[in-house]
Amino acid sequence: MATKSVVPVSGCEDGSVQEGTPGRSPGSPRAGGSGSGSGGARVPGRAGGTGGGPDLPGGRPGPGGPGVSDGRPGPRPGPGVPGGPRGADAIALPPPRDTALIAVALAAVSTSGPIIAATAAPALAIAFWRNAMASGALVPIALLRRRGELRRLDRRQWGLCVLAGTLLAGHFATWVPSVTLTSVASSTALVATQPVWAALLARASGRQVRPSVWAGIMVSVLGAVLLTGADLSLSGRALVGDLLATVGGALAAGYVTAGAAVQSPKSSRERLIRPGMTTTAYTAVCYSTCALLLLALCLASGQRLAGYDGDTWAKLVGLTLGAQLLGHSLLNVVLRTTSPTVVSLAILFEVPGAGTIAAVWLGQVPPLTALPGLLLLLAGIALVIRAGARAVPVE
Repeated sequence: MATKSVVPVSGCEDGSVQEGTPGRSPGSPRAGGSGSGSGGARVPGRAGGTGGGPDLPGGRPGPGGPGVSDGRPGPRPGPGVPGGPRGADAIALPPPRDTALIAVALAAVSTSGPIIAATAAPALAIAFWRNAMASGALVPIALLRRRGELRRLDRRQWGLCVLAGTLLAGHFATWVPSVTLTSVASSTALVATQPVWAALLARASGRQVRPSVWAGIMVSVLGAVLLTGADLSLSGRALVGDLLATVGGALAAGYVTAGAAVQSPKSSRERLIRPGMTTTAYTAVCYSTCALLLLALCLASGQRLAGYDGDTWAKLVGLTLGAQLLGHSLLNVVLRTTSPTVVSLAILFEVPGAGTIAAVWLGQVPPLTALPGLLLLLAGIALVIRAGARAVPVE
């Protein structure tokens, strides 16, 4: 069997490998394609490829419409690529375009904590409204533009969407109350263990997690802990809050892992049979599921869902437009090319981002350990990038 090598790209894992169309030689052209390089076969599920790309935000179908290729080469699932084979490397670094999208997403999600802290509404109600408003914006678009795609979804795809929404609701339902039971610093630090859980999930699914990657993750999480100035208490109430925050981090890792699975099928053969979902269709189902579950929790616990003043509603709208629709949705876009472990690790930058906004807007001065914590966070990220940028063994 001929080997397929992956070209090492620093900070970019995905766009370096292409796959020929089944039944054609690697160099032969295909209809609508470029016919150059290594074949330029379009893998379904990418922007402009079969099944459509992430069209809102971060991409749109090719000129022929949904399901028609725009001729540009797309990645194949393989070592380091979401949806690759068992035994593949768990680290898939984003291409340059998606690196920029991650930066925008992190800036957006960094507004979440400060806005929540400044919003005069119950925490679970805030979580409900941000998902309900996002669903209200996405569902009509999905029904108009992606109705055919939604009809074609099989049970596995529906199940993964509902699972992702359930995990997201569980994340909000555990992490948000933890803030009231333990310190905000401790809660933030413990929910920042998300990349550790993402790496464990990758390992459990048969992916390789190199020792240097584990080292980078641990250094980054330690940096996040120092950034928050966490002071873990031994009181019973605080321990319950710490446990809830840790569970919230694990559920968040499950959420991004499920999102990657439904948007990036397991193999190139499966991509031909079952293209990955577009981000619009996926987020419409995921956020709606999350909103319905959070609504049930709010009603069961007697949370006040209405009667807010205009300023509170304005902040809820801002939270939805920024952290939810722009932040979460862009992170879901990059899950098509980037491993959940790397996305979870990148989310750690929300800690210094939120801290900076809180310092300027709310006057919450960061602890003295913030600078060394930030340096550790950057050092840990650098270790993971260095590991992911090396050449991946051939298949």
